[in-house]
Amino acid sequence: MDSFERQEHGLVDRPERRPRVRRNVTAAIAEDICSERYSSGSALPRENDLCELYGVSRTVIRESLKILESKGLVRGKPRIGTTVCDKDDWNILDPDVLEWIGPYIAEFNILGSILEARRTIEPVAAEYAAERATAQEIADLDRAWRQMCESGDDPERFTEADVMFHTVLLGASHNQVFRRLSSAIHAGLKYALHASNVAADSRDEAIAVHGELVEALRLRNGTAARDCTHRLLDLAARDLAAGKATGRAEKSKT
Repeated sequence: MDSFERQEHGLVDRPERRPRVRRNVTAAIAEDICSERYSSGSALPRENDLCELYGVSRTVIRESLKILESKGLVRGKPRIGTTVCDKDDWNILDPDVLEWIGPYIAEFNILGSILEARRTIEPVAAEYAAERATAQEIADLDRAWRQMCESGDDPERFTEADVMFHTVLLGASHNQVFRRLSSAIHAGLKYALHASNVAADSRDEAIAVHGELVEALRLRNGTAARDCTHRLLDLAARDLAAGKATGRAEKSKT
């Protein structure tokens, strides 16, 4: 049971002490912000208290807070302290921020935004990839697709292969901006794909369309590649909508 679950069950009343590693401390504070232990607009504990809570020196706490401030999560003011920023101010294109948000991404209402971004980028990237992808990149896409086929009923394994597929696809466009965006949204894509994969009644249709996309790229058919990508995104939208409906139904029962 992780610290957040323990807090929900009332087993602890404050964050557990974290290891003396700067990156881990930064991620630990960020996780407590994302889980709303420290909600937007609230003040973080004083530096001395943070040192005690996370088991590190004031220097490490100060460096961690500077990192979090640079990513828009907190804002420090003299004689006031450090305050958690509104979620709209967070740099959600930062890979670290997306990784921290990941487990709570459904509560942040950004899955729809990620899907909108994919609708803007991926069909064009697929069309470019049909023209520009190397033989190795097409082979990598084919391998990712085969791993999806072989994942069986394991959604984690399926999502891992699915993320790899779409990451390679954006890279195969040989567009530097698309490649950069791929890096930026990688964490968000992982959770978005996982959400739609888990919500899907069956992944057979998605597997079939991914296979058609690989074949379109192999044949250098840009129009077919774009069409396949639109169909994949339509499937993702359908599955996400179904997942939300299921979530609302479950909440209404509680």
